[in-house]
Amino acid sequence: MKKMYHYATVEKALEELKNKGFTIDFNVEEKQILEKPNNFEIVEIYRYEGMSNPDDEATVYGIKNFDSGERGVFVAGNLSFAENETAKILLKLEIDDRKNED
Repeated sequence: MKKMYHYATVEKALEELKNKGFTIDFNVEEKQILEKPNNFEIVEIYRYEGMSNPDDEATVYGIKNFDSGERGVFVAGNLSFAENETAKILLKLEIDDRKNED
């Protein structure tokens, strides 16, 4: 089961993941996820919830590439799940993983 954390800021979550060796920015390198989504596993999830506005919500994923062993992060804002194909893939991976835990 992957670990889920809650931090006050996205910056703190990214700092923590970087300290754990998640060095690739998959927001920049999202083509890797788009081309081979089954090569990736979500290892950690960090949630950030805006104090007053739901649009401030974000999810920070710690992701591992099975093939290369590379680890990195992807930050999905609340609205990106509807707009960004990579965010949709990660949300599906997260949901599928939860189903497999049952």
